Amino acid sequence: MSIVVTGATGHLGRHVVEQLLEKVPAEQITAVVRDAAKAAGLAARGVKPAVADYNAPETFDGVFAAGDKVLLISGNEFDKGRVGQHTVVIEAARAAGVALLAYTSAPGSLTAALADDHRATEQVLLASGLPYSLLRNGWYHENYTENLAPVLEHGAVVQAAGDGRVSSASRADYAAAAVAVLTGEGHENTTYELGGDEAWSFAEYAAELSRQTGREIVYNAVSVEALTGILTGAGLPAPLAGILAGVDASIARGELVVSSGDLSRLTGRPTTPLAEAVTAALKG
Repeated sequence: MSIVVTGATGHLGRHVVEQLLEKVPAEQITAVVRDAAKAAGLAARGVKPAVADYNAPETFDGVFAAGDKVLLISGNEFDKGRVGQHTVVIEAARAAGVALLAYTSAPGSLTAALADDHRATEQVLLASGLPYSLLRNGWYHENYTENLAPVLEHGAVVQAAGDGRVSSASRADYAAAAVAVLTGEGHENTTYELGGDEAWSFAEYAAELSRQTGREIVYNAVSVEALTGILTGAGLPAPLAGILAGVDASIARGELVVSSGDLSRLTGRPTTPLAEAVTAALKG
């Protein structure tokens, strides 16, 4: 029996594999990657690499075996039909007879276009008959803290989220929840709404940045249309800019507040505070 992680060298996947290595022998972990070179470091530590591509169904032949537990990390190629990509993995897992397929989805409360692919993937997974666990991940701290350069340059956090609040947590927190599901028992046919313990507003985020940098950083609330224009002006493709601005509209409506407590319950510890992620980003 293997624990198989797709997208294993991506932002979230790296955290998952590192935390799995603390819990199970390396030879029990299979890291699915598109580029074998990126998995060389993991292979050197005893992790089994498997080269497969969501866009090439035949590459998943033989990746899964009966009894495996699989983490399907959602793809980030918004323009390549993510539901079709995810279906490739689900079908291969079903054919192999895996024991569990966990999928990194989006909060059930999120109505933004970003959630459409996740809801459709959930339907495919439920229809497959596989034992499943829906890990409905909320927003990541890193969505904001990894891109501080323009914020610091202009002294402003620019969002279209109004006074909305976000229950974000660190990637490592969400990875820990996935590891708990993959290494634990009794997670078949479950849905977890995952988010940080403390919801925050962008005004509070700007205040935290001000506190830690010693500079005045303000929250500049703009319209969804204005933010879309700013993002396209920064070089993002218009469809992606629209999707990201649409998430802000959802935040304004309170759709990224997750109060279930599932994340800290699964990991057995409080979630990482936003202030800690800011500190790490400023050091980096």
